[in-house]
Formats: sequence, C-alpha cells, structure tokens
Amino acid sequence: MAIAAPVAPVFDVTALTVEYRDDARTVHAVTDLTFSVRRGETLALIGESGSGKTTAALAVLGMLPRNAVVVSGNAVVTAGGGAVDLLDLRPDALRSMRWRRVAYVPQGSISALNPVQRVRTHFIQTAGAHGMGRDAAESRANELLPAVHLDPERILRAYPHELSGGTRQRVAIALSMLLEPAVIVLDEPTTALDVLTQEAVLTTLRELQRATSVSYVLITHDLGVAAAMADDIVVMHDGKAVEHGNAEQILTAPQHTYTRSLLAAMPRLDAGEAGA
Repeated sequence: MAIAAPVAPVFDVTALTVEYRDDARTVHAVTDLTFSVRRGETLALIGESGSGKTTAALAVLGMLPRNAVVVSGNAVVTAGGGAVDLLDLRPDALRSMRWRRVAYVPQGSISALNPVQRVRTHFIQTAGAHGMGRDAAESRANELLPAVHLDPERILRAYPHELSGGTRQRVAIALSMLLEPAVIVLDEPTTALDVLTQEAVLTTLRELQRATSVSYVLITHDLGVAAAMADDIVVMHDGKAVEHGNAEQILTAPQHTYTRSLLAAMPRLDAGEAGA
C-alpha cells in the first residue's frame, strides 16, 4: 500500500526572535521560536500571560508596538499565490497581505470592531481597503454571517454594542474570512465568554475549518480550548518554546515540567470524587 506524502505546511515560522527595547533595558520577549501549520489544521501556542505567544503573533503580522524589534526570523506563507516571507515585506506590502493571506482575530471581539460603525460598514471598509467593491463586500457578508450562525439582515445593521459578546466574536470571525485567507491567527478567541458561548464559538471555528480548509494559529492560555481545537501544540514559557508536538501526546504525556504544571492547574470535573 502506498504511503501518503506528508502534507506541506502553509505557514512556516522559523527562528523568530523579538525584543522590547527602551533607553534603560532590553527585554527578550520571544527567542528562536519555530513552528509550522498545515492546511486545514490548527496549531496552538499555549502558555501563561507574558510567555510571548501574543508577541510572536503580532510580530509575524507586522503589528508590534514601536518599542518592539524583530531581531531575526522568517514567517513564510506558502498558500494563496506563492511563498511570501511576511517579515521581509515593506509595511505597505504587509498591510496588503493581511486579510488576504493571513487574517487576525484579536483578543476580545470589541477590540476588532469600531463602536460607532455598523457591522455593514466594517465589511465594506475592510473590503474596500483591498480593492473589493461595496456590492461584492455586502454579498460576501451575506454568505459569511450565516456560516457563523448569524442573521445578516439583523447583524449588518447593528452596532457592536447592540450585540452580545459571543455574537461580536462570531462577527469578528466572519470578518476575518472576508478575503479567504489561508491562515487566521486567533488571539484568545473565547476570553470573557461564558462556557456555553465558548463552546458555540469553538464549534463555529471547527465548522468553518472543515468547510474551507483554513488553517488556524490559536493563541490561548486555556488548555481546554487547545484540547478542543489543536492538532499540534507549542508550549511557551519566558519567550521560548519548551515543548512542541502532537496535541494528544502533549496533553496526555507531557515531557517538560512546565507543561506538566499547566496540566496540573487545569480544573477537573472529577475533583473531589475520591473522597465522596
């Protein structure tokens, strides 16, 4: 029987190093980080706050604050029209690649949406910045919102503050799909949502992935979210990858002490049963 060839990655990050600098000191935020994600799969960057996972994502998207410097590394997207190293691009070219090749859903849906603009305007303006006309943008919105279980007629005329947190998050996800990117970076996509809404958002993400084969880079401190979504996991601590591998292997048989401590801190539904 023929052995299937390994699936080539659509997004390769290699030896990424990022520093924050000011007149007093230099902080090594990310050091020599390497990972890749294949088409239709999810890679999770997990770790506690300050571990460097969001800095890594903002670096490859060209969205770091001014006091941050990418010291070295590559971030190559190979899908959607040939290989492109995002870290090699000028700012204007990188802005063009965002949404088309790699899209971003920031932590907290309210951060992704302008509170004084209707949802329809978000779709039209984002599309217009990339050369898509108003009619095409509205048509695309009418395709995408039902895909995330939202009613376009109601949602497009609404302002963000009129929507629940879970609905805003699904709007942000639909908006990230506007230009059919190969990769979406999801930064803590379930933060501040109740448990039922979290599950609804994760289900929506899985459905979109099955339908479109989009790849996700999932940033989370929540191992439960990683377990529900990830094919591969990179565990980050103090800006470094301390463990990297198949999600099932890492979640059931972690090798690094830091990973084991993260797993030990997870709430367990069966806690206390032994003494019951």
